[in-house]
Amino acid sequence: MSLDRHFVRSVELSTIRTRYPRTVGRNARLGSHGSGGESDIVVIRTDTGKVGWGLVAGDVPAEQVTGRSVAGLIDPGSGVRHEELRGLDFALHDLVGQIEDLPVHALLGGHGQRTVPCYDGAIYFADLDPDDGPRGVPAVLADCAADDAAGYRAFKLKIGRGNRWMDRAAGDARDIEVTRAVREAYPDHRILVDANDGYDCTGFLKYLRAVTDCGLYWVEEPFLDGAADLARLRSHLRDAGSATLIAEGETDPELETLLEIAGRGDIDVLLMDVVSFGLTSWRAVMPRIAELGVRASPHAWGLPLKTLYAAQLAAGLGHVDTVEGVPGETIGVDTSGYLWRDGELTVPDRPGFGLSLQSGK
Repeated sequence: MSLDRHFVRSVELSTIRTRYPRTVGRNARLGSHGSGGESDIVVIRTDTGKVGWGLVAGDVPAEQVTGRSVAGLIDPGSGVRHEELRGLDFALHDLVGQIEDLPVHALLGGHGQRTVPCYDGAIYFADLDPDDGPRGVPAVLADCAADDAAGYRAFKLKIGRGNRWMDRAAGDARDIEVTRAVREAYPDHRILVDANDGYDCTGFLKYLRAVTDCGLYWVEEPFLDGAADLARLRSHLRDAGSATLIAEGETDPELETLLEIAGRGDIDVLLMDVVSFGLTSWRAVMPRIAELGVRASPHAWGLPLKTLYAAQLAAGLGHVDTVEGVPGETIGVDTSGYLWRDGELTVPDRPGFGLSLQSGK
């Protein structure tokens, strides 16, 4: 590669704005997630006229980068060369793709498929809003209907209402009611559930018994991480003859512990965030994940742009069966190269991430 012939001329910070199609409400731990917001991006320009950009993934050491060759900043075979460059992870990968006229998924090895199933990550506690007149289960079904119309064929339902927002028994009963209502309304859709650690193990097993016929694809972060409780959950699923997967690792992941638990067969899918964990870190850990025989699905909630990054990672590194979708739009970014059809996202063969900033960015 010719990266040693390109030198960084400037490193610029800017912002992009995300807009959801509706206000996204509460989950088991947090209040309303709003209707979108601004995110920091970094744009790197070279003396040869090449431009790479991406979400900021940490500190941006502009002074340490300006004037250096691209080859000194990133190894195309493994990622950014130094820990202090992690904030530029996505911008540098995009820049390499622009220089070499290769999509990021090709830089990552092209080990997966360019088309990956994508589930809807925006089904929150709409039933609890507004406070002065909660709309109940029909509000959740209305959100599912809207996202089904937008092309989603899999829903991840937030559960854990009894952790903070409702009496424990009433909240758990509502979780069951919502799960069963969505399954009845969408018998052919994949259903995932995410408790955001809003249960204890005993309570979660009770929930599972009540929805055992709903055919859950996976259960995500059902309770605070604990090897013994995850082993207990695995035992329950095995005894029930259930194919439901256990997904963990989004919140404050302790990687070595997670890998050890996965190696024992008590985690099936690892969820470290695509941006905060980082593309370089994913590149380093994926061979170990593959060796353990488990799968990955990088957490992408919050930004539609993160979904596109996760899809590139899936196509490039493989071992990803589905990615998290974030309904909405990224204002000021041309995402037209990505094909969205009937619950599946296809990444483009355009250079870098295949995303261009519109004028003014």
